Amino acid sequence: MASPVKELREKESAELVLEVSNLRKELFDLRFQSTTEKIPNPSRISAIKKTVAQIRTIQREREIAAAAAAQDGASKVAEGGDA
Repeated sequence: MASPVKELREKESAELVLEVSNLRKELFDLRFQSTTEKIPNPSRISAIKKTVAQIRTIQREREIAAAAAAQDGASKVAEGGDA
């Protein structure tokens, strides 16, 4: 069985955005529920926060890699090489 982070890395960027959106909604619901009543699994809040952080880290890594690739392509064009 693959680790959860490995499964997240295999997803497309659009899927990750949707996943973060869903998790944030669930987190909001759990927080609201925790103030009004007892929630069955309070550790779920921490697990959701951790998963959101992992997804945002993956998104940032992809952002940095794309920027580096774009910069490398721009530097090759500036040097007169093939892009």
